[in-house]
Amino acid sequence: MPAQLWPAVSLLVVMWDGVLSQTAADRVVFSLGTFKNISLAENATVQAVVSRIPAEVAFLILQFHTQQYNITLSFSKVPTLSSSHTAVDSGLLSPLLITQTSLDWYLLSPENRPLTSVGVILAYGSSGTHPLLFVYKTQSVLLFILFVRGAVLPTCNATRGPSARLEYHVYQYFLPEGDLSEQSLLSHMQAVASVASMTAHGTKLITWAASEKLSASFKSVPGQGVIYSVVVRDPVLNASASYVPVHTYACSFSSTLDSCMTIGKVSTKIFFTIAGFAGFFVCFFGHQFFKCELFCLGHAFAAVVFFVLITRTTTLEYNLRLALTALVGVVGGVLLVLSWWRFGSVLCCVLVVGLTMGFLLAAAFFFTPVGELLIFRSGAVFWVTFGGIVLLVPLVFVRWPREGNIMTCGAVGAYAVVLAVNSYAYTSLSYITLDILKRFLNNNYSRTFTSMPFQDIDYIMLTVWAVLGVSGVVLQLHRERTRPFFPPSPYLMWKQERERRKTNVLDPSHHMPSLPRRLQHWLLGAFHRKEPAGEVTPLLL
Repeated sequence: MPAQLWPAVSLLVVMWDGVLSQTAADRVVFSLGTFKNISLAENATVQAVVSRIPAEVAFLILQFHTQQYNITLSFSKVPTLSSSHTAVDSGLLSPLLITQTSLDWYLLSPENRPLTSVGVILAYGSSGTHPLLFVYKTQSVLLFILFVRGAVLPTCNATRGPSARLEYHVYQYFLPEGDLSEQSLLSHMQAVASVASMTAHGTKLITWAASEKLSASFKSVPGQGVIYSVVVRDPVLNASASYVPVHTYACSFSSTLDSCMTIGKVSTKIFFTIAGFAGFFVCFFGHQFFKCELFCLGHAFAAVVFFVLITRTTTLEYNLRLALTALVGVVGGVLLVLSWWRFGSVLCCVLVVGLTMGFLLAAAFFFTPVGELLIFRSGAVFWVTFGGIVLLVPLVFVRWPREGNIMTCGAVGAYAVVLAVNSYAYTSLSYITLDILKRFLNNNYSRTFTSMPFQDIDYIMLTVWAVLGVSGVVLQLHRERTRPFFPPSPYLMWKQERERRKTNVLDPSHHMPSLPRRLQHWLLGAFHRKEPAGEVTPLLL
């Protein structure tokens, strides 16, 4: 599901420190610019204190990060709505008075549960070559304004003054695939905390002007950790700053059914495991066993169409929808095989095969960076382009039907193996087709940014897909080079054989009774005892 990005506030320069235990008096002393691990006991309040603040510091920012549960940062021991911030990635900004040398905040668990968190207090001055920026949120617009120690906060106005020229750059950073550990999150949060590190290691998704509504939706993959950050730049003063990074796994750690730790239902694994074995068979033997290939492709075609329809029109539970999809897929496969058996139309079969291959090619095309172009964020442009690619492939296959069928066997069959692997070890390649299904199921999905991580396992699976596909195509082209383009229709062969037997009196089968008569004779013989024929005299030659 797409995730709304509402980053908290901060400018970051980060160092790492060891674990800090809370004191007996629930008081923790911080050093400026140093990350510290703090454990919050249930129903406990911790006071975070920093002293000996240098005179050149204009304001301080306190930020804390937890993996699963909210943490509350407050200016007072009893938090109020206007004096506290509660989130898994929480931050508070404290402007300093001219003579102020110390400051304290309060930390507590709003859900009354033990918490492990990491926090830092960052200091920023009011003098130097690059002016410093103060960040705050007013209604739906996030603003940066200049701020010096002891100054009165200026009026928030994104259309006048220095704020009007600011640029907002949204960055995305993927955590290692399959790694849901807390230590991994905290270490990578440290790695992208500053403007320089996020711009170096992250991926820029979008740029806003200060006058625009600063809200966007991004596609999220359940179980895939992502860190988002907003970097604000003043092009005139050549100064940059960033919000507090925020993270999401797009799943719940506490759910008993589909939590982050139990992603991947058994029914899904069974479904795609069977699909993987069938795909492997089709990849290497599909054209030789043509009826088996038609059943598999007919199953896939009918299953995709039915799953989209039943998901959009009903609220059935996932396992039931998957079972019905598998059943309808079997019906679709059987119908395609029966159509081939009865009519033997190569054109009809090439149409279904071509549409399947066209769907995969079009989905792969939009999975590349081309799919991120602004023009394809329009639903009409996307679907016209997608449909054009899908329909183009069957037209090409009409000219080269056998080669097109074998290429479809190799590409689609090998991709089914990739989907089977994905049900056990996540790979981004599964989203080649899942992205299209989500567009079918969600009317607003085209407005979502769909960049995906491409990590080691993805390169491995891309290699597996390519090797299996190419090997299957080459093997089948070599094996089928001396055979007919397509096997003949079984029904047409039976009709020709029946006509041959009727006209060829020298054929022994010509004198055989018809099948109904043979069945009648067999049934009568099963219920009537044969009478003895009497004496049998051998023929005299």
